Amino acid sequence: MFNKIIKIGQRKPSKSESGSDVDGTIPSVTVNHASRGGQVSYVGGGSSEVCVPTTPPPGTIQTLPMFKDVPAAERQGLFLKKVQVCYYHFDLSETMKMVREKEIKRQSLVELVDYVQSGSGKISESNQEEMVRMIGVNVFRSLPPAAYENTGSENLEVEEDEPYLDPSWPHLQLVYELLLRYVVSAETDTKVAKRYIDHLFVLKLLDMFDSEDPREREYLKTILHRIYGKFMVHRPFIRKGINNIFYRFIYETERHSGIAELLEILGSIINGFALPMKEEHKLFLVRALIPLHKPKSAGIYHQQLSYCITQFVEKDYKLADTVIRGLLKYWPVTNCQKELLFLGELEEVLEATQPAEFQRCMVKLFKQISRCLNSPNFQVSERALFLWNNEHIVALIAENRKVILPIIFDALENNIKSHWNQAINGLTTNVRKMFLEMDPELFEECQKQYEEKEAKAEEVEAMRESTWKKLVDAANEGG
Repeated sequence: MFNKIIKIGQRKPSKSESGSDVDGTIPSVTVNHASRGGQVSYVGGGSSEVCVPTTPPPGTIQTLPMFKDVPAAERQGLFLKKVQVCYYHFDLSETMKMVREKEIKRQSLVELVDYVQSGSGKISESNQEEMVRMIGVNVFRSLPPAAYENTGSENLEVEEDEPYLDPSWPHLQLVYELLLRYVVSAETDTKVAKRYIDHLFVLKLLDMFDSEDPREREYLKTILHRIYGKFMVHRPFIRKGINNIFYRFIYETERHSGIAELLEILGSIINGFALPMKEEHKLFLVRALIPLHKPKSAGIYHQQLSYCITQFVEKDYKLADTVIRGLLKYWPVTNCQKELLFLGELEEVLEATQPAEFQRCMVKLFKQISRCLNSPNFQVSERALFLWNNEHIVALIAENRKVILPIIFDALENNIKSHWNQAINGLTTNVRKMFLEMDPELFEECQKQYEEKEAKAEEVEAMRESTWKKLVDAANEGG
């Protein structure tokens, strides 16, 4: 599949794109990393495959002058030379090897970043192509084995572990900074740049979100968001690419380092959706965002996920019923910490819910809230009771009290009678009092039904005890 994507990404260079180098040659370089995907070469920008050596031959890298020290007419040639120096890869974990060459590359990257950021000179199209190719060669690499692959651990709570820090970051950061400055620069013509920052380039950027280094993911998040904003032609492709990552994560691997960052990008994208909302956006909510509540590791990215979900409901209040039913579908059964997150998200969604949508799902919703009220985990019970501190939710409940109170009355009474935590008893008493003040007649009717149920339950228990006693007596007589 990956090879097919690579072939699709290859295209014949146009006349304006050919002859990208000043001397008509591309440095013959190759990279080979032992990692998750084996050897990776970047193909893009309308040119042939470029390979990069791990280390350059001794003496091939020479110190280059600074841009300010050469005439303006020679700066495009110097720009190309600096880009070509940056093709080379170095093992930065070995601090004592090739120190001079590493510093030349670092300084070249710093100069390139400053040059692009300053906007002091327009970069030629051939140099833009070469620069983007060089960025791809440095950034699009096979990632090292993930922590769980090294340890064989099934524990996905990676936030408790020390984050992985890539030793090559001093160079990588500058490469990412160069890409960011190129994308956001007012001098960058999107009509030209989209030839090099093409679909393949975007696809491989998305692949890099699986990096375990949080610094890299932060840069990727910013850059992809800027690309989405500037290159309108890429917007559907980016959304589809993120969608596919989520599908693979939910239904296949349940392992990915960049879900939170991708959701942060989506939060901003969703905020910009025009109304009425397109059907494809609603399908994305139902097929990708709501199922993201399912994985065990949802706590790692739940804050960003909750924001995206709430944005949908705030954009189109008619989606509230769909979202609430989706939450109930994936409601955790044995994970109390995850249940607390769901209750928090539920409150945010209910705050944006209108009466008509509330009425469609309130029966199922309050059956679940009733179970939460009686949870032996006092935090879950407490968080469910806190819903009555929200004025909008109380107004919805009051309007539909004739349906809701009979559903949760037993849970309230059971809490007062037998919950082990005194704070829960106090909070439940307050909620009970609130319902009593709302509708005394309804409360009295529910109280009567509860007492009748209790009396029947006592009768059933007495009959059960009597039956067991008869069985025991019969067994003793037969013995």
